[in-house]
Amino acid sequence: MTHPSTPPKHFKVVGLVSTGHFLSHFYMLLIPPLFPLLKDEFGIGFTELGITITVFSLVTGLTQAPVGFLVDRFGARKILLCGLLLESAAFIWIGLSPSYWMLLAMMGVAGLANAVYHPANYAILNASVQSGRIGQAFSIHTAAGMLGNAVAPVTMVLLLSVTDWKTGLIVCGVTGGLASVLIAANAGALKETASQTEIKQPSTARSGLRLLFSQPILLGALFFLCIGVAGHGVSAFGVATLTVIHEITVTEAATILSAYLFASPIGVLCGGWIADRIRHHHLFAGVCFVAIALAFFTMAGLSMRLEVIAFVFVIAGFFSGVVSPSRDMLIRSLAPPTEMGKVFGFVSTGFNVAGIIAPPLFGYILDHHNPSAVFWTVGAVSLLTVLTVVTTGQKRERNLA
Repeated sequence: MTHPSTPPKHFKVVGLVSTGHFLSHFYMLLIPPLFPLLKDEFGIGFTELGITITVFSLVTGLTQAPVGFLVDRFGARKILLCGLLLESAAFIWIGLSPSYWMLLAMMGVAGLANAVYHPANYAILNASVQSGRIGQAFSIHTAAGMLGNAVAPVTMVLLLSVTDWKTGLIVCGVTGGLASVLIAANAGALKETASQTEIKQPSTARSGLRLLFSQPILLGALFFLCIGVAGHGVSAFGVATLTVIHEITVTEAATILSAYLFASPIGVLCGGWIADRIRHHHLFAGVCFVAIALAFFTMAGLSMRLEVIAFVFVIAGFFSGVVSPSRDMLIRSLAPPTEMGKVFGFVSTGFNVAGIIAPPLFGYILDHHNPSAVFWTVGAVSLLTVLTVVTTGQKRERNLA
């Protein structure tokens, strides 16, 4: 099966939208590397600093679905630019007026701004990129976010080597402002889901809520929740679990986790190519989650050499990445073109809920049960994800029949 070549404008769209996604993940991890400095500067504990991250995640989770309605009502370009400018300003203000309460307030503002990216970006990509290339567009978008996570801590370390943390945050905020100018200057390339006619005659809030609380969309949100829970279990508690159940050093475990995290974006880019060439995305996603579950069941139940542990972890990381574009294609297939923002905003809230419940869940498991139960739980949640994704896909196909 052949696909038409992607016009240069489509590359431009993907690049602009992915820049926004890169910055959203970049800003997420700017503050945690500063915790030791902020603890002394503000005279507070790590608990208070942790609350700032909770506020960020909580505000994003509470506002992401409502922002999706705004995207569909007023257009994705305006909302994306407002979000990026607001988040940039929040980090500039933390640097200009440093105090714990300002940090707490601005992290709430940044959390609100962060809520725009998934609804706006997916709406723009869906409207701007031809169907034969949308899987690759989704994969580049996802990989850009992962790159933002990876770059943020290193960037702060480099900035701290030449200036203080306040100036470092201001520099990062100004960078986001410049990116906003770049995106605004090229906004004409970014198509929006809603035409001007549709903007004047939007779907009612009642019909939008009815769509979000329909069974396929609720299953999609549960799908994202399960992915988020499993991901947090590995990224936050993988090192601690490996050191106990396989009796390896922290350095060895951290290296293995890094390999897992590096394999994931490689998998994402491969998954985009696959997603554009298959039809039954739910079945492919189901196979990927079965592979992930088997990998973690193996980690939990068998004693293995270091090289084998690393290999199994890399395989799990690769499959966790490969599945992402098909995941997005499945959700895209459930959303009417004029409702793309609210649907992606709603299902993405599953990630935020996972960020709230997964850390204490896995912490409790590690404290009170056999440490291998962490990996057993990750595997079990991955199997539950198979159920949600296959059921969602089957309902979609019945609706199309």
